[in-house]
Amino acid sequence: MVSTHQRIPTNDPLRTLSGLRDEIHSAVLSVIDSGWWLNGNETRLLQEEFASYCGTTRAIAVANGTDALELALRSAETESREVINTANAGGYATTACRIVGAIPVYVDVTERAVIDIDRCIEALRPVTAAIVATHLYGNTVDIPQLLQRLAAAGREDVVVIEDCSQAHGANINGRRVGSMGHIGVFSFYPTKNLGALGDAGALTTNSETLAETLLRLRQYGWETRYNSTQNYGRNSRMDEIQAAGLRIKLPHLDTWNQERRSIVGRFQQSIDASTTTMVTDTDEGVAHLAVVATEDRPALVEILDATGIGHDVHFPTLDPDQPSQQGLPTRVEDLTMSRSLQERILTIPCFPGMTEDEISRVESALATGQ
Repeated sequence: MVSTHQRIPTNDPLRTLSGLRDEIHSAVLSVIDSGWWLNGNETRLLQEEFASYCGTTRAIAVANGTDALELALRSAETESREVINTANAGGYATTACRIVGAIPVYVDVTERAVIDIDRCIEALRPVTAAIVATHLYGNTVDIPQLLQRLAAAGREDVVVIEDCSQAHGANINGRRVGSMGHIGVFSFYPTKNLGALGDAGALTTNSETLAETLLRLRQYGWETRYNSTQNYGRNSRMDEIQAAGLRIKLPHLDTWNQERRSIVGRFQQSIDASTTTMVTDTDEGVAHLAVVATEDRPALVEILDATGIGHDVHFPTLDPDQPSQQGLPTRVEDLTMSRSLQERILTIPCFPGMTEDEISRVESALATGQ
């Protein structure tokens, strides 16, 4: 069977602009006409507004999410030391570790695909400098519990970096992600829950000391203009057009997140729990991706293809298995759950602006694919 319907994409960031097009066009033109395209008023205001939204004292705008991870690891002084993270989150933390000269340590995940706190604590070594806790698919890591466990282990020196790039607006007991660890890291890649018109990123923190370090690191290590006092400073600036667009979209983020949760909730009702589970959690998460784990992925893929429904795998290869990582300093713990999920996960469409027909078609395909 070949579908006669238009194919449903896994994501469509253009739809979030449908009601904001005129406002964003006006803001972009205003920035262009101002002649001030970097380090201007739009970036300053976005930093203030995003910090307020996240519940932190500071937010620092940067060029993209990977830069944000790199700068976070730099500020934590991780060079030649170990950084605990997961192997299933797309390689972004691994890339940042390699840039700064840190040694990635891979621990297993829970059934929700996020870092297993018990495994984190077991993996601690005297050389552990930081933990990157990725809120994957919009699912949250219990950061307060992680901090409590570190304190109980006598390791309050370990810097907890929340990678919130797939979880803008998620909360744990009423606190936004990015506000509980030492540093929060965000990507505003166009398909994110809060997406820019290109590349952009940010860091959040409640530490003035870390904020000042991050500000120096993002621009040549400058303490003042042309006076570089911070080692390994680099150039990572968000441009004013991206900041202007993000400022317009930010007030709509909670509504978009609720729409995502509603869609995943409907999909949850369509699957047979004996063969398929919904990895994406909607209790506190924000459903960045709708991810199922199924015992027969090829069969479900065949149904989706036949009915014109997009799909993907996030992510098909674990970080330590990548060809680029072979022979580099690494420590790999037991990854039983990570490898099990890797063989079973499948991402299905979920984004604000999905039509009732599109949602129903995905529901039918999930019901058929049991």
